[in-house]
Amino acid sequence: MTPPDPKVLAKIRVVLARTSHPGNIGAAARAMKTMGLTQLYLVDPAIYPNSQADAMASGAVDLLAQARVCATLAEALADTVLALGVSARRRDIVAEVLTPPEAAGRLLVEAQVAPVALVFGNETSGLSNEELALCQALVTIPANPDYSSLNLAAAVQVLSYEIRQAWLGQPGWPQPELDAASGAELENFYAHLETALADLEFLNPGSPGKLMLKLRRLFSRSRLAKEEVNILRGILTAAQTGRQSRQK
Repeated sequence: MTPPDPKVLAKIRVVLARTSHPGNIGAAARAMKTMGLTQLYLVDPAIYPNSQADAMASGAVDLLAQARVCATLAEALADTVLALGVSARRRDIVAEVLTPPEAAGRLLVEAQVAPVALVFGNETSGLSNEELALCQALVTIPANPDYSSLNLAAAVQVLSYEIRQAWLGQPGWPQPELDAASGAELENFYAHLETALADLEFLNPGSPGKLMLKLRRLFSRSRLAKEEVNILRGILTAAQTGRQSRQK
């Protein structure tokens, strides 16, 4: 049997958004390393670097040393083709909700060709609506409904374990079905879409929030390929140009 490819795990990043406690960063790094994950991204951490993070990481301080700190979640996801937010069920923000085993399989398929991400929110407030909107689907851990609050590092451990089990259990994975657009390409498209809809007077530029969230949900459900994003942006540009010509 062909052994699993370690390069696939190297394309799966764990993104911690707005962490409050440095110890949780270290504990998350330790949880990752026990399962063979090495790519840690930190988005606007309250306190980092910190000795408490080093202490909780134990033998995983190398992950902390190479962790990438980003100012925004969009920056952390710019080159990813799939981002899964770990959160309670929020179907009003993102349409698809995956179990941990489903998420592991999806990540391993896409990671064969490009970086992918698991996104964890702040320890107290979780992922904001704006952060969830940057994810293509959600992952929900089926915890005890009477006490479902998991420590951040524990949640990272659960998902990291599921990824490793899936990786060990199936050395070969099918190729992704599409050449998916990256996070940066999608965000550029959404920015263009909002501008174009405002130009066409379809969108109130003063309060674009609800409509844009619904449109993000629509496109997340269908997954956009690079070529499809280019086609859609071409249509938007043509519509804007046509309106400008008529106004002259």
